[in-house]
Order: sequence, then C-alpha cells, then structure tokens
Amino acid sequence: MAVRFSSLLLLFAQLVTIAFALPVELEARQSVSTLSAADVSAYKPYTWYAAAAYCEPAKTLAWNCGTRCTSNPSFVPIASGGNGASVQYWFVGYDPTLKSIIVGYQGTDSSKILPVITNAKFDFQPLRASLFPGVSSSVQTHNGFGDAHAASAAAVLAAVRTGLSRHGTNQVTLTGHSLGGAIAIIATAHLAVQIPGISLRTITYGSPRVRIPHLLLVGNEAFVNFVNARAVMNRINNKDDPVPILPGRFLDYAHTEGEVHIVNSGAWVSCPGQDNTNSQCTIGYVPNILVGDAGDHGGPFDGIDLGSC
Repeated sequence: MAVRFSSLLLLFAQLVTIAFALPVELEARQSVSTLSAADVSAYKPYTWYAAAAYCEPAKTLAWNCGTRCTSNPSFVPIASGGNGASVQYWFVGYDPTLKSIIVGYQGTDSSKILPVITNAKFDFQPLRASLFPGVSSSVQTHNGFGDAHAASAAAVLAAVRTGLSRHGTNQVTLTGHSLGGAIAIIATAHLAVQIPGISLRTITYGSPRVRIPHLLLVGNEAFVNFVNARAVMNRINNKDDPVPILPGRFLDYAHTEGEVHIVNSGAWVSCPGQDNTNSQCTIGYVPNILVGDAGDHGGPFDGIDLGSC
C-alpha cells in the first residue's frame, strides 16, 4: 500500500483538472446546528479510543498506552493486532461505562493517506463474498480501503463475537481516524452482515469517502445507504482538512451521513445528510484540495491530537 509521495503532486494536478472540468451535482443545502458543550464532551471517550488505535498491539492489549489509555480507565481489552504496515493496528475491548464493545483502527497522517487515496487509481473492488455473504458482488469499495479492512476482518470479527458473549452486550462501537475511519466504515457493514441484530455505532475522524452514492446497489440501496441503515454514523472533520473531500464526488464517491464539522471558531457544527454543502460544513470550507490544509488532518479534536502513539 506504500507509495512514493513524489507522485502525489502529479495526481493532485490531475484531480484538480478533472474536478474543474466536470460538473458536480450538489445536493440541496441542509440546515446546520451547533453542538452544545455537553454534546461535544460526549464524543471525547471515542476520540481517545481513536488515538489509542495508533499504539502497537502489545500496548493496547495491556491497555498501557499512557494518556490515550488512562483516559478510558475502565476499558477491558479483548484482542489487538496488526503490524502498522501491511495491516493497520486494531484493538477490540469492552467499555463498561459506555456498555459497548469498542473496535478501534489505526489511522495514518496526511502525507500517507493522500497518496493511498490518489495512487490507488480510484479502482473499485467488490466486497469479498467470504466476508459479506449474500451481498451483491456489484457493491464495491475503494480498492485500497477494502484491502486494508480485509487484512484484519476475520480476527476483528472473532474478537467482537467473543466480547458480545463474554460481556452480555448487544452494542458495538467502531472508531478510527483517517484510513482507520475508512476501515471502520467498511467494518460496520461487515459486522452488520456477519452478526445480524447487533446495535452498531460508528464514529470516525477525518475519514475519506468510501464508495459510490448510486448505481451500485444492494437491492435498492447504495453502499453508503446500506451502512447508514444499519448503524448510527458520525464523521468528525476538522476545519480545512482536505482528506474528507477525497476521493471526489465527481468520481461518484460519497460519504455516510452524520458529519460534525469543527469550524475555525472551535465550534462543532452538525451537518445532516451525506455530503452537506452548507458553508459551515467541510465542502463549504474545502471546495477543492488547493484550499485545504493538511495540517488540520490530525486535529485537535476537542483538545486531542490524533497521530503516532
């Protein structure tokens, strides 16, 4: 999955050329609202879990990763894995305060996630039949993200099943930053298919778009609608971060619903819909990559920076 950063500028130039050449059908603007201090604070445990996912498996399995771990002191680890290279770090455990199994996926910084998005040449691949039985092979995801999810899918599924049985809960919450967010979204669909009836919530940070908004259907549903219908989805984006606008809508990629955008004042703004074009939402802040600021990709998210452990 590693690529040469030097190719990024050329591919970005191609992206910008296409973006300005092709019309983009924008959905109607939807009203936005500002989250209360209590609403913002409620996200903090999940932000710490997204931060902890950057730590190597030995640390998350022992729940010994400094502030990232002690900020959720009651967490009970179940399993951890990944090597931080070909397989993103991941962990699964139980939070008795939230009464939920937690699944965290390692992210990556902007210098790495942007080449992954662009240099994958926007190829799509079907959801693997072994992981998504009964789902049409015409339903596809970005190839790099699909590969990243598949690398740990079986181990994560086994750990989640163990946790549900051991702790007597029906709730699973997935989280991740950047590439970890994209994996978490695909994993949400995977768990929904493999463990019908569980209650799913997914909270991502700075996640790129995952798949096409129309045409490739599960029955009458596109992939993002398939996920939206099976989980409570939230995507938290920070200021001028360019990653959430990639891959472009003109390439028929779309987000899941539930964006929360941190605006320049520091306020958290709820942006209903899948790709809200309101001026206070990410598309309004970052209409194209030339005006984005990759420095915003890692946060802070309510005072928490996401990146290397």
